[in-house]
Amino acid sequence: MARQPSRQDWIRRAAPSSRLERIEAYFGGHGYDMHRHDTYAIGRTLAGVQSFHYRRGLRHSLPGGTLVLHPDEAHDGQAGTEAGFHYRMIYVEPALIQQILGGRPLPFIRDGISDDPRLYAASDALLQATGQAIDPLQEDDALFELAHALCAAAGRKTGRRLPDHAAAERARQYVHASLGQAITLDDLARAAGADRWRLSRDFRALFGTSPYRYVMLRRLDLARRLIAAGSPLAQAAADAGFTDQSHLTRRHVQAYGMAPDRWRRMLRA
Repeated sequence: MARQPSRQDWIRRAAPSSRLERIEAYFGGHGYDMHRHDTYAIGRTLAGVQSFHYRRGLRHSLPGGTLVLHPDEAHDGQAGTEAGFHYRMIYVEPALIQQILGGRPLPFIRDGISDDPRLYAASDALLQATGQAIDPLQEDDALFELAHALCAAAGRKTGRRLPDHAAAERARQYVHASLGQAITLDDLARAAGADRWRLSRDFRALFGTSPYRYVMLRRLDLARRLIAAGSPLAQAAADAGFTDQSHLTRRHVQAYGMAPDRWRRMLRA
């Protein structure tokens, strides 16, 4: 579908949660460019047709199914008809899924859309309207059900060496404690007590992205929190560890398919 000008596009974010991000949005035409982020994007189309390129194919999400975009898989988004599309989405860190699965490889939904009723039911509590608060205990229960429904819908692969979850988690914790400084793979290997290349493979299997991209996306998380709180783009870039505002903009487009200035304007729409 040719790119059409946006018509009254908007994004609503739920109150911040320590566990996941929830949004609801409407796009009248083009939504966002090709991008990839290191979280699961799990949601449902409420109205219209949500079309997106994913794993060398063009997919179409309609009401009644469940969207499951795997961490670090490139995708875009646009309306499949002139009516636009309305959807809700949650963004769930693979590390949170790993706390429930205990080190198993991340479940993978091949085509990005599932009609599995178990997955639809398990995601229902987390895909409420953004204005509706979710009790923390209800959220924990729902995440448990979601993790196991993802495994059921994906099917279980056998015959592969289990990743070293403890070592990879030590590396992940080191990242969060060291964002104010340069981080190398050797630093992570020392923190994890593991071979650097095995750690790199296991990190990808367990957390859905490479160590480098994990670090970059945590810096983007910080920048977006600062921007949403009203910080100027240049200041948010500096505070989050980017070299300048243009560096932040390039990385934001790569991760979220739109420039940070457009994202900020849509939050205020």
